[in-house]
Amino acid sequence: MLALLRPALVLMALFTLLTGLAYPLAITGLAQGLLPREANGSLITRGDRVVGSELIGQAFAGPRYVHGRPSATTAVDPADATKTVDAPYNAAASGGSNLGPSSKALLEAVQARVTALGVTQAPADLVTASASGLDPHVSPTAAMAQAARIAAARGVAPARVEALVQRHTEGRSFGIIGEPRVNVLALNLALDAELP
Repeated sequence: MLALLRPALVLMALFTLLTGLAYPLAITGLAQGLLPREANGSLITRGDRVVGSELIGQAFAGPRYVHGRPSATTAVDPADATKTVDAPYNAAASGGSNLGPSSKALLEAVQARVTALGVTQAPADLVTASASGLDPHVSPTAAMAQAARIAAARGVAPARVEALVQRHTEGRSFGIIGEPRVNVLALNLALDAELP
């Protein structure tokens, strides 16, 4: 029995050290050496203060800011642990609503968002949540659709806001992957800096 158990325990200890310690340390060291900014969360700072990450959306409200995609993330209800409550951009609970295209609740939520925007038609990414609920980007169309509201709230010409949107529009990754996009946090920081 010991002849069978000993090799199994040795292999378990070896692979635990190899895959549980050596490999993660090597990959972490490689990431810190080659891509330190990305390995540490692609954080955006202003002075000494971290204001967010390029990778995780934030809830922006008010007429002076570009609003991101709706977030379907939730958290445990503090009053009843068996229920959940809306917790927009809760990175600890990433996930979509799982409401399908025939869902009455989804249709009502989209209609309420369109009404809140005060338009008859809205870009899809302004009225539907992303799969993760943490999307930090909107389409250039969605950002431009908000330019008039932002300009009025900041007391500037819409062309100035539109110019900032164009400057902050990122192209496709490697020229072919994905769609053009605007990072909401980066654009809102630029709005505060250039059009206070």
